[in-house]
Amino acid sequence: EVHQDEFGHLFNSILINVTSFFRDAEAFDYLRTTIVPKVIGASTDGDIRIWSAGCASGEECYSVAILFAEAMGPEPFRERVKIYATDVDEEALVTARQAAYTDRHVEDVPEDLRTKYFDRQNGRWIFKKDLRRSVIFGRHDLLDDAPISRVDLLLCRNTLMYFNHEAQAKIVRRFHFALREGGYLVLGKAEMLLNFVGAFVPMDLKQRV
Repeated sequence: EVHQDEFGHLFNSILINVTSFFRDAEAFDYLRTTIVPKVIGASTDGDIRIWSAGCASGEECYSVAILFAEAMGPEPFRERVKIYATDVDEEALVTARQAAYTDRHVEDVPEDLRTKYFDRQNGRWIFKKDLRRSVIFGRHDLLDDAPISRVDLLLCRNTLMYFNHEAQAKIVRRFHFALREGGYLVLGKAEMLLNFVGAFVPMDLKQRV
C-alpha cells in the first residue's frame, strides 16, 4: 500500500517526465484560437483567473501565459491575469518557480516566442521575470484542499486518470465549484466527464473542453 503523499509524489514524478511546453499542439491551438479569445471577451476589463491543476514542472502554466500575453499584450496581461499553478509535488514546484529550462525542454516553443518570452542565462532558457509574477505557485492536494475560486479557465490535463472513479467524482465537483458561471474546464485527451452531463456543457469533446 502506498501512502497518499508518496503516491502523489510518484505520479507527479511520472507527469514531470512527459510534460512539455505546448504539449498536444492541437489542444493548444484550440485554446489559442477559440478559448483564450472567449475568456478575454467575457472578462471585459476585469481580472482573469486561471488554474493549472497538476502543473508539474511549470511548462503548461507558462505556455498558457504565453497564449494570453500574445492575445492581450504584455502590459494588460500583467495587470489583469493571475495564473494559479498547483501540484502536490514540492520538488516539481521548486523547478516550476525557477522557470529555467534546457534546450530540449523548449524545443516545442516556436523560435520567435522563445526569444520573446525567455531570457538566455547560463545555458538555460528563463521565462521572463516580469511575466512570471502573474503565475502563483502553491502546493495543493486536489482531494483534500479547498479549490481555487472564481476561475475563468481551469486546466487539469492527464491528471484525473491517476485517480479512481470515486476520487475523480470528488475532484470534479470541486472543479465545478471553482469555476465561474461560463468558465471553461480543459481535460486531457484520455479523460471524460460522462457522469457529469448536467454539471458541464460539452464545448468540444475532441479537445476535452
